[in-house]
Amino acid sequence: MMIPARPAYEPGDDSAELLKGLDARTLREIERAAQSPRMFGLAFGKTLRTAFTHCLHDPAARASGTWQAWAAAMQTGSALFASAMTAEGTTVECLIAHEKRAVPGLGGPTPFTDAGTWLQAFWLAIICRDQVRLTQLAHVPMELLRSSGTDFEEYVYDWVDALQTYWLEGEGLGDKLVAAFDGTNPQNLKFVDRELMLMILYPPLNVFYRFLTQDDEEFDKTLLQAVQLHHEYWTADEERAGDLDGAVALAPLALACLAHDAGRPIPFETEYLPEGLLDRSWLGRFPT
Repeated sequence: MMIPARPAYEPGDDSAELLKGLDARTLREIERAAQSPRMFGLAFGKTLRTAFTHCLHDPAARASGTWQAWAAAMQTGSALFASAMTAEGTTVECLIAHEKRAVPGLGGPTPFTDAGTWLQAFWLAIICRDQVRLTQLAHVPMELLRSSGTDFEEYVYDWVDALQTYWLEGEGLGDKLVAAFDGTNPQNLKFVDRELMLMILYPPLNVFYRFLTQDDEEFDKTLLQAVQLHHEYWTADEERAGDLDGAVALAPLALACLAHDAGRPIPFETEYLPEGLLDRSWLGRFPT
């Protein structure tokens, strides 16, 4: 069993100061977005990159600052959709970065309330074990996601539908997951290339299916394969190797968290699935 290792990263002696400055800049982005929620998309991207950067400096995700960065990313992603689902002229209370904020409602879609962002927000809520936010995200209407103005392969909406149905224990989960699988056929792709589909986008569907079927051996196999493919994709060339998006395997990590919480031990360790996030060691240390 080959366990992929993330490309070597040497934080340096100024690691603490670097993270302190990064956290301060990220907080300012959050504060601006909480006042002007049309900026939430940019703030969400910033918080996610900050969380990934913390994991470069803290690969096992054991430091309090790392968990706080991941919680802030989760809170920002969820607030983005909460604002879109709140009527204009009113506010919605959102806890972000340790502060309750009255976020103005936008009353409809924005360019950032798309299905891809929804998936990231959902994975973060799973990783942070926030059932309330998971339920809120599961109630985001499909029409709001489709109205963002961003083009996605049709399978993405079936994938979102399947995850919402799973979390809300609704009917038709199997059919929705089959539809999502069918839509990943590389021959039918319009907006993404074959490599991205086969190495990054498709594997989480397969891992989720094995989780649902409670086949521990196949789950372990497909999870490891998902991480291996993630590694291969993000180390294929120098440009990708330097991209923060490859630092953590976000969707596989979230699905591994589901398995961990269901009592299924993950039989391998890798920095792509930070141990402190997987075993929820910081859960309950501060309000999220």
